[in-house]
Amino acid sequence: MQRICVIGGSRYFGKLLVERLQGAGHRVTVVNRGSTSPPAGVEHLVADRNDEAALTAALGSRTFDVVVDQVCYTPVQAAVAARVFAGRTRRYVMTSTIEVYDPATAALPAVPWGTPVPEESVDPAVWPVAMDLPWHEDAYVEAHYAEGKRQAEAVFARAGGFGFASVRSAHVLGGGAQEFTGRLAYYAGRIARGEEIAVHAQPLPTVFIHHEELADLLLWAATAGFTGAVNACSDGPLDVYGFAAAVAAQAGREPVYRTVAAGGQASAFSFDRHYAMGNARAKELGFSFSRTGDWLPGAVAEALTAEPSPTV
Repeated sequence: MQRICVIGGSRYFGKLLVERLQGAGHRVTVVNRGSTSPPAGVEHLVADRNDEAALTAALGSRTFDVVVDQVCYTPVQAAVAARVFAGRTRRYVMTSTIEVYDPATAALPAVPWGTPVPEESVDPAVWPVAMDLPWHEDAYVEAHYAEGKRQAEAVFARAGGFGFASVRSAHVLGGGAQEFTGRLAYYAGRIARGEEIAVHAQPLPTVFIHHEELADLLLWAATAGFTGAVNACSDGPLDVYGFAAAVAAQAGREPVYRTVAAGGQASAFSFDRHYAMGNARAKELGFSFSRTGDWLPGAVAEALTAEPSPTV
């Protein structure tokens, strides 16, 4: 049994992670702003993670074996957490994203098409950090999501005082209406209604992970001993045509495509650039992944009954 603090953990795979940790016998503390209470038996501390004094006060004298940070989006947030948890934990795990590898948002080493992008393509130890950017503005953070995650990882990696690991998640699907991005529901709805999917002329593949598998991986990462980044994705990349075909098989209709001009706006999961990451490191460390094709049909079936979403 370990004492584990989860920052966030109020929805989707974060909520599932809290349940998994509790079920595994760990003593769990959840820190969030109080909009959602954790399961019975889980300690709940209400604090705004952006308010250093309030977060420090809420934690009191508590210490933890592990902190799992589900909601860190900026280097400023990371710096606050690094100061507050210094001396309070031996291990810090941050949930990050495949978007850190997107070449559209940063100058990154080129990876040949067909080669799974490895963790070393983005090294937090040397990634530049700019604390003076408008990270306090929600619109800026949303528009610079990938860079915020890269810089947050960089702050933690250099903080010292605890072992740091980041879990770079693929596109998360499953759970029906719980899947708050609405991307799978978007595809399910449009294909079921015979509406167009906007695609690039030569779309490249990407990678996915089921929300339950990601919760399992975060549980594993919390209690493991490795440091540094691990990519989290199921086996079996798909391009937008393969993805839409999987949706169509459940919807009972053929997809209708519209090809966009070069540089044009396409639907989610149609990519004109390569950053499909690989999961070899996590496997070498001992985690076993499912195949996308094994769980995607069930996730589509759930999405077909979810509320329509405007997400593209």
